Amino acid sequence: MSTRRIAAAGLLALAACRAAAGDEDRAPQDRAFPRAERPVAKVVSTQWSTEALRDKQGEAQSVMDEAEVAPGMTVADIGAGEGYYTVRLAARVGEKGRVLAQDIDDGALRRLGARIEREQVENASIKQGAPDDPRLPAGSFDRVFMIHMYHEIAEPYPFLWRLWPSLKPGGSVIVVDADRPTDQHGTPAALLFCEFETAGFRLAAFRRKPDVSGYYAQFVPAGNGPPEPSKMRSCHTGSGAGASKVGGR
Repeated sequence: MSTRRIAAAGLLALAACRAAAGDEDRAPQDRAFPRAERPVAKVVSTQWSTEALRDKQGEAQSVMDEAEVAPGMTVADIGAGEGYYTVRLAARVGEKGRVLAQDIDDGALRRLGARIEREQVENASIKQGAPDDPRLPAGSFDRVFMIHMYHEIAEPYPFLWRLWPSLKPGGSVIVVDADRPTDQHGTPAALLFCEFETAGFRLAAFRRKPDVSGYYAQFVPAGNGPPEPSKMRSCHTGSGAGASKVGGR
């Protein structure tokens, strides 16, 4: 374990011990981080729309083009579900690239594993994640995708903080979601900007995209590491931090 990771682990342990009263409903490892002050959408399905409809709209092609996914890249598909993006990302990055499909749903992972085997997708693998931790290996990914699932993350600050080290130099995180309240299966764009900024990211691109039933947002790490959890502050619905940094259309 690197010196930076050891120090970060120590800070988390200390902060967790000092957690304020009222955090008993949260996992101990998350109490060092601010509580998300927004409702969380319940997971109602591991599949967003139908693959035929999504392909008709050119969704995956459009998102991969925006993200400049290229052969040889290593990408992560968080909340992969039934694997719509997983198999298409695998085809795009080619035999010299790799795709790691992550989900927290056991059933979805079993079905996705069977699909990968059935369709002989040799450059993709699957991994179990956690609600507060994507559990991605450090320094491994050119792109991390979160497609129509960000609103289901109950602990966005520890989740994004633990995701930060997984990116390679020049790597970025891609979020596709609907611009509506989180309990209506979307994330207000301004709230998304604020939560990512709080966790140490900078907004690099933002597009309104009807072909993905929402918006496309791309974030890159800001600085040399994620902020100390004790210095992070919770965003409120309607927060505007970062909203003026990249123009939307």
